[in-house]
Amino acid sequence: MRRTATPPNNAWTRDMLERLADCDAATMRQVVEGAIAAHAPVHLCHPFGDVTGGAGFIGAALDPLWRAWPDVERRIDISIRGTDAHGEVWLGQAGHYAGRFAAPFLDIPPTGRLAFLRYHEFYRIEDGHAVEVQAIWDLPDLMLQAGAWPMGPALGRTGLVPAPMTQDGLDPQGDGAHALRVVGDMLDRLHLSPQGEAAMDLPRAWHPRCSWYGPGGIGTARGIRGFRDHHQIPFLDAMPDRRGHVDKGHFFGAGDYVAFTAWPGMSMTVSGGGWLGIAGAGQRITMRSLDFWRVEGDLIRENWVCVDLLHVWDQLGVDVLSRMRQLG
Repeated sequence: MRRTATPPNNAWTRDMLERLADCDAATMRQVVEGAIAAHAPVHLCHPFGDVTGGAGFIGAALDPLWRAWPDVERRIDISIRGTDAHGEVWLGQAGHYAGRFAAPFLDIPPTGRLAFLRYHEFYRIEDGHAVEVQAIWDLPDLMLQAGAWPMGPALGRTGLVPAPMTQDGLDPQGDGAHALRVVGDMLDRLHLSPQGEAAMDLPRAWHPRCSWYGPGGIGTARGIRGFRDHHQIPFLDAMPDRRGHVDKGHFFGAGDYVAFTAWPGMSMTVSGGGWLGIAGAGQRITMRSLDFWRVEGDLIRENWVCVDLLHVWDQLGVDVLSRMRQLG
């Protein structure tokens, strides 16, 4: 696997995205349209879909959010800039939109209280503008906060996902070469490993006190045992032929952090049961997952994973938002 760790010096990201921490809807529109090229493909999670340019992002997702949460602020926990193996400059950010949930959003009922909408967003930058965007918002977790989750319970812990325990994710220093090797070697073994509990040879790559922060519907797993029990084994049992698309994606790092995005990032056949309560019927699906890792020494200590689960269910013929509406 070819890996490039050179970080670019680009101040565009802070000018745009940090302004979204404290602005009204009119200012939000101004900064987003000014930062994202009008022709840029913008790939959003289900049900928003693919749109074009900053105006498309605003119309599909940001405007509805600002209407539902009138005091919304965009909080950043992780921000990584780097150049991938294709020579493209990417910014990856993870954090939460936070605000008072005052009105329905995608028909998710308002709580009238502070709510957090987790996001992983990736921006490809050319000449000071984003020319491509990939974004997943953790809508299942927001449904859980509203008490309106219509699917099976998560095996892992659900709730607010924390920032890095080292509190250094906003501007990691260094070329990231070591962290890229650690994570890259782990991902290489994903393709070669046997199935079941031995897959990926986890103790070789993961810290014994690692935390795997999955999306709502899967939850957070603690330690290697928790990761195996609450995510890995059900996932592999249901989809033993899973294949990652790392070489077709965008893999970059800075300091102790690594980011990866692809659209989609995996493909598989749902041939077994047990994952998310889904019965395997031989359905062929793809999976979108935007990921961040923090490496400590030679081991992965934290991993933030945002999966477009509503898109998974949609491929299986299940409209999760429609089921939510039926809860009344």
